[in-house]
Amino acid sequence: MALPNQQTVDYPSFKLVIVGDGGTGKTTFVKRHLTGEFEKKYEPTIGVEVHPLDFFTNCGKIRFYCWDTAGQEKFGGLRDGYYIHGQCAIIMFDVTARLTYKNVPTWHRDLCRVCENIPIVLCGNKVDVKNRQVKAKQVTFHRKKNLQYYEISAKSNYNFEKPFLYLARKLAGDPNLHFVESPALLPPEVQIDLVAQQQHEAELAQAAAQPLPDDDDDTFE
Repeated sequence: MALPNQQTVDYPSFKLVIVGDGGTGKTTFVKRHLTGEFEKKYEPTIGVEVHPLDFFTNCGKIRFYCWDTAGQEKFGGLRDGYYIHGQCAIIMFDVTARLTYKNVPTWHRDLCRVCENIPIVLCGNKVDVKNRQVKAKQVTFHRKKNLQYYEISAKSNYNFEKPFLYLARKLAGDPNLHFVESPALLPPEVQIDLVAQQQHEAELAQAAAQPLPDDDDDTFE
């Protein structure tokens, strides 16, 4: 779904809605992709910026029209017009701010109220920051709701393509789809400690093998 004054394309394109608390890095994430930033359009009536992000796959080109909230979520929730016709979604939280993870279920509920049965990726952003507040093993919401989860760092480009690849595979119904060319991204602003991050990813894999906690509420020590 492009905006009315936005060019449409003759290859597969999908409306991707990005939600999550303010300050979790949604805009920073979308703006890493240079072409999308260059061709973005602002729609004041919905309070949205739409960035067309192109990816090159073994099955041809694919475009995600990434709907970014332009700060509207700070006023509590988003209008239905933001979600309507959404074909896939990213829910973002910040691993350095616990409240942003606690609010994930609310974003998920709002999203699913309008968009039923669409592929959704949960992203824990800012994994480049040292004092992480949300530990890998505490992230269980995606398992309860059968979502894909990725740890990302927008500012270092770490795992930038993973959410898009997962969504592209789901939308194409092809688990073997892959990207054949990297999109042009801004150079990294920060470096990520890969050793530390691999440790977190290992914890995540271990946690995935454990039974889910009984309580409905995600607890934090």
